[in-house]
Amino acid sequence: MATISRYPFVRHLNSTATTYVQILRSGKVQRDGVGDSFWFRPLGVALSEVPVDDRELPVLFHGRTSDYFDVTVQGTITFRIHDPAMAARRLDFSIDAVTGLWLGRPLEQLAGLLIETAQQQTAQLLARHTLTEAVERGVAAARDAIAAGLVSDDRLADTGVSVISVRIVAINPQPDVEKALQTPAREVIQQEADKATFERRALAVEREAAIGENELENRIELARREEQLVAQRGANENRAAELAAATKTIEAEAQANATELVGAAEAGAEAARMRAYADLP
Repeated sequence: MATISRYPFVRHLNSTATTYVQILRSGKVQRDGVGDSFWFRPLGVALSEVPVDDRELPVLFHGRTSDYFDVTVQGTITFRIHDPAMAARRLDFSIDAVTGLWLGRPLEQLAGLLIETAQQQTAQLLARHTLTEAVERGVAAARDAIAAGLVSDDRLADTGVSVISVRIVAINPQPDVEKALQTPAREVIQQEADKATFERRALAVEREAAIGENELENRIELARREEQLVAQRGANENRAAELAAATKTIEAEAQANATELVGAAEAGAEAARMRAYADLP
């Protein structure tokens, strides 16, 4: 916004680097320029201020597809006034000589022109596509159609406006229709989730079966080893009994032999004694 300073009989205007200012007297341009600053007499002059910086215009409008579904198109149009002198002649960019404020609403008029042109291009595009096509591939097509329509529009060209870029964020159907469109995808996701759950459960059952089988094999192996242990213990006991019996037999034989030897010795001694007595008178 221009800054106007008041002095006796004259005033001074300061503009910014992104604004074009123009002063007319008697319908003729006395002075103009971007970022200009000048003195002027307030009587009989008309001042105009035109922004020349890049401006973002959010757009949100409705359209209907070829299968009669309503959709909402949301995006942003970036534009710039490249010929401010022409724009000042086509739109009312006049400012008050005291406050420096616009007397009208030129930017709203310009925004309305851009939105109407973009909406017209989008409506023509949507009328040639179904809802599914518009949702799946309509963003890029709408962007290109709007950009082409704005560039080729004669009114914008005659106003000195150039479109820098067009961005379409989304094309959204009505909430209930969008939910219906999402149902197949949700079903696929649910099926994949169920499949993963079943596979996880099957794997868990398989692992439990493997664990049970391992436990059974461990028990069988333990029982076999216990059986071997019992058999070995029995064999050891039998061997010990056999050794004890053999030991007793050997001891008995040794004792019998000793007794026999003692008896033989005693008998020999008795016989010798009897022979000695036999010679006595």
